[in-house]
Amino acid sequence: MKITYFGHNSFSIEIKGKNILIDPFISGSPLVNGKINILDLKADYILLTHAHQDHTLDAEAIAKNTGAVIVSNFEIATHYENKGITVHPMNHGGSWEFGFGKVKYVNAIHTSSFPDGSYGGQPGGFVIEGEHKNIYIAGDTALTLDMKLIPLRTKLDLAILPIGDNFTMGIDDAIIASNFVECDKILGCHFDTFGYIEIDHEEAKRKFYKAGKDLMLLEVGESIEL
Repeated sequence: MKITYFGHNSFSIEIKGKNILIDPFISGSPLVNGKINILDLKADYILLTHAHQDHTLDAEAIAKNTGAVIVSNFEIATHYENKGITVHPMNHGGSWEFGFGKVKYVNAIHTSSFPDGSYGGQPGGFVIEGEHKNIYIAGDTALTLDMKLIPLRTKLDLAILPIGDNFTMGIDDAIIASNFVECDKILGCHFDTFGYIEIDHEEAKRKFYKAGKDLMLLEVGESIEL
């Protein structure tokens, strides 16, 4: 399983020869700053945690360019289906076996609307099980006790958690979240994109290290292997 970071909450995950793109906010991201051409990206599936523009900006263009299936909640899936895109709708607590592995749609506490203000359903996160590795993609969320449900079903190898504060969890809450999901290997996201969510990288790593955990903060385009 190879995970590549495209800034903010956008990742590419390669599993069993399939390319899964998470929350593609790339062409408008100041972190990317034009260094990545979205039309060069491979995608078999696009997973969207919620409808905010900083998570869905490039979903339509990439899906139409690649033929990728958009996977999200019912309202978001319907939005893209009406644009002629192939979709797979999900809702909280449900799971589905895709060609690359099993995906479960789990709770998140946030808001969700499209740029025009239309309803984007309820936000969520994803638990992905594939190639004998399990990851949790929290999406934009506050700390919530619902996270304690995840390890009751799935032993995680990696948790991708927002750490920028203001709009989501900050560092301290993300450490608690890692305890709730019982995972000590954390990949940080949703930080530094805008002034509201800039963080001190060394302090963040120090706090996670003090808690006995490994926090990874990747550069745009950098990859890790699980």
